[in-house]
Amino acid sequence: VQLQASGGGLVQAGGSLRLSCAGSGRTLSGYAMAWFRQNAGKEREFVAAISWTGGSTYYEDSVKGRFTVSRNNAKNTVYLQMNSLKFEDTAVYYCAAAIARGFSYYTSERGEYAYWGQGTQVTVSS
Repeated sequence: VQLQASGGGLVQAGGSLRLSCAGSGRTLSGYAMAWFRQNAGKEREFVAAISWTGGSTYYEDSVKGRFTVSRNNAKNTVYLQMNSLKFEDTAVYYCAAAIARGFSYYTSERGEYAYWGQGTQVTVSS
């Protein structure tokens, strides 16, 4: 499966962005999906995950209440709505796919994700 992330950009603190991750090559149904982010010189860190049915979601503590992960399997696309953005949210954001182990399966473990998109830059100005 190939993943293409888009929607990044420059936004002022307090603003919003919506990232999209479009799948191609095969359907994303049957894959748990996640968003990670990375800054230069730092490890890639987990942001949010969603089960393949969309019924279960999980967030890193610093984004809870501000970010929402969702998916539209008919469109083969996963989204990350980011509100109340902070300077510290600045990073390259990556989407990733993991073969689901059940209807409610999701994981924050980077090593569980076999497929990765190319990343989209989000820059939040303070």
